[in-house]
Amino acid sequence: MNNRVLGSCLAITMMAGSWLQLQAQSDRWQQRVKYTMDVKVDAPANQFSGKQHLEYYNNSPDTLKKVFYHLYWNAFQPNSMMDVRSRELGKIVIGKDKKGNNRLDWDNRVRDRISKLQPDEIGYQKIRSLKRDGKPQEFKVVETILEVVLDKPVLPNSKAVFDLEFDAQVPVQIRRSGRNSTEGVDYSMAQWYPKMCEYDYEGWHATPYIAREFYGVWGDYDVKITIDKKYVLGGTGYLQNPNQIGHGYEAPGTVVNRPAGNNLTWHFIAPNVHDFMWAADPDYKHISRKIDGFTAHFLYLENETTRTTWPQLVNMIPKAYEYIKAHYGPYPYQQFSFIQGGDGGMEYPMSTLIMGNGKMDGLYGVAIHEWMHSWYQGMMATNESLYPWMDEGFTTFAQDNTIYNTVDSLKGLNPHEGSYAGYFALAKSPFEEPATTHSDHYNTNFGYSVTAYSKGAVFLEQLGYVIGAENRDNGLLRYYKEWRFKHPNVNDFIRVMEKQSGIELDWYKQYFINSTKHIDYGIDSVYANGNKTVVRLRRIGYMPMPVDFMVTDKNGNKVLHYIPLSIMFGEKPNEYTGVKRVVENAWYWTNPTYEVEVNVPLADIRELEIDPSERMADMDRSNNKAKG
Repeated sequence: MNNRVLGSCLAITMMAGSWLQLQAQSDRWQQRVKYTMDVKVDAPANQFSGKQHLEYYNNSPDTLKKVFYHLYWNAFQPNSMMDVRSRELGKIVIGKDKKGNNRLDWDNRVRDRISKLQPDEIGYQKIRSLKRDGKPQEFKVVETILEVVLDKPVLPNSKAVFDLEFDAQVPVQIRRSGRNSTEGVDYSMAQWYPKMCEYDYEGWHATPYIAREFYGVWGDYDVKITIDKKYVLGGTGYLQNPNQIGHGYEAPGTVVNRPAGNNLTWHFIAPNVHDFMWAADPDYKHISRKIDGFTAHFLYLENETTRTTWPQLVNMIPKAYEYIKAHYGPYPYQQFSFIQGGDGGMEYPMSTLIMGNGKMDGLYGVAIHEWMHSWYQGMMATNESLYPWMDEGFTTFAQDNTIYNTVDSLKGLNPHEGSYAGYFALAKSPFEEPATTHSDHYNTNFGYSVTAYSKGAVFLEQLGYVIGAENRDNGLLRYYKEWRFKHPNVNDFIRVMEKQSGIELDWYKQYFINSTKHIDYGIDSVYANGNKTVVRLRRIGYMPMPVDFMVTDKNGNKVLHYIPLSIMFGEKPNEYTGVKRVVENAWYWTNPTYEVEVNVPLADIRELEIDPSERMADMDRSNNKAKG
């Protein structure tokens, strides 16, 4: 390890340590882990054995009589919960395709594939032994959860040391992790080790692996992976022996000195992360690029398509980061790895697995999306099972903004048009559920996906309508500074935006997140009142909102009548440069109608419009305009 990387690692670790002291209050303490793992891979058998030494710090005020681990790969066995759930959802009809056939609610990556796995294709993680402070512990496996009944409790503000030995078989690539992906990558090693479940102010989160999201404990990882030396690896963490490994990791000009034998041990450390992923293939091509204080690694299988697209991606990332850093905060680690693998795109600390054989726009899109997860999942690390929209939705919002502001041909277009369209389609269907639904417990894949991704992105873009885009954008930077590495929840985010804007926002969360009530405003009637015009607006939907109401006269002069919502107890800044704004009295949410008096004769009005920016998720915009 060179001195610069060592210094950076120590700085991050010290930052985490000082943060732990600051966060020792009983209301928002956090647990802490320190993993040391040594695994030996038998590639011909697609199996490996592992030893795990785990220091677990109970920073809670609670006495823990049990601990729980995730054993994710046990999901990839016939009749597992993941298998049964996928097949059951695949029976639900969610619409018709273009040919009039029933469209079923499959996750097409999974479908019924798990049910067909043979013994040498399944995944498993089998525990050979588990000790706490040197003493064997009683445990039982409940499919993807390992429940450990402790011989003595872990007291508040104390440490327990667990030593675990396990065997694993890498499943055929189906969901996120596995072997032999559709694009030919040998190993996508995500969720590969027994991982301590999170314990927080809500208790244990021993969530079975059914389909979706994750929640992990912050900590430090020291991982050694011994594998056939033909393989090239990439993933989380800082490689400690690059000059023994080579493959593009060595310092420029260094003569690589690999040890004798058929195997090679790759040694990584990763400070202050909540997971560890790695991938391996003998044919990975590795490109690295220094970018504003960190190194970006790109590992992919070279073919006619990737030979062009991946080097293009390398050249596009610096410009993307310039935008990301300015709008969402700097990337805090010393490396990030974009790795071809997996089954689409999936985020992990310091790394991502993405499918990489597609066209350039698709590759850039998925790369930016997964990288933006480093902010809203990698650094914020909300409980994704409870708040998937705070990760997927915020990531989608930031991804779309980044892409539309770094690709010249897209500038000036609406980056969030697709998210609004997706949300409207769901809201008009019978499958919408509140965004407070646990990610694994949505009735349909369709309902989960659109809520987490599209509605979550709409939440942020529409928040800009409520408090002003500048307040929202400054609030996102404030959120980054105040809550990274602290597992924020929805209330933490709302409070940041309230402090930033001076506007009360509990109502916005209650309506748009906790319910499925919809927004629909319309122009009800217009009539003359002497030399003035009276416009009656009507709230048709059940969700109240502030209203931007633009009046344009026949000379093209515009006046914005801004109607705050009474329960906001504040008003946003004028966002329309050069347009006169009249701040009207607040609209009481109990009142279905509101009358605006316009200081223009009826005969002189050219157009009236509710929400000319179209950021309000109005279900029916056909009644938002009226011509004079």
